[in-house]
Amino acid sequence: MQSAVRVAIGLVFVLLAAPREAHASLLSPELEDKLATFLAIFILFLVPVVLIVLFWMVHILPEQIAHKRNHPQFEAIRTLCLLSLVFGGLLWPIAWIWAYSKPVLHKMAYGTDKLHEHEHEAEVEAVTVGSLNLRDRSVGLHERLARLEAQNIPDAELSKIRADVEALESKFAREGVR
Repeated sequence: MQSAVRVAIGLVFVLLAAPREAHASLLSPELEDKLATFLAIFILFLVPVVLIVLFWMVHILPEQIAHKRNHPQFEAIRTLCLLSLVFGGLLWPIAWIWAYSKPVLHKMAYGTDKLHEHEHEAEVEAVTVGSLNLRDRSVGLHERLARLEAQNIPDAELSKIRADVEALESKFAREGVR
């Protein structure tokens, strides 16, 4: 019994020695308010922007992969990636698979499964250069025609080719290209 009394007296002294105000934090209440305000602004404004940018960057990955691999359907994959952004990512796995797939039907139709943009740009540039390039082509056609005449090719075929060349020259002359 005496030990119980001693414990009770010791407990009273400990409670009297303890501080009267208890704080759950090491920071002052004013500093806690400033920290909470900063965190709220950070979470409400910066986190959504970061999440939107990450969402966008993940959704254009198939487009970047298709561009790197010279995929012939690159533009369609790019469109599917944009549609995937609109539909909340539902089409993204299809774009990802499409970017890594080999275009079998494209190879059957065009003889290649790669997009050769550089050659296409060179062809477009050659067509848009104007009269100088067309004159060079017509001279090339006349030379080729002369070589065919030197060989023993039937006159009917040569006359057809000659008529086609003259028709093309007159067409370009009418359009003012020459």
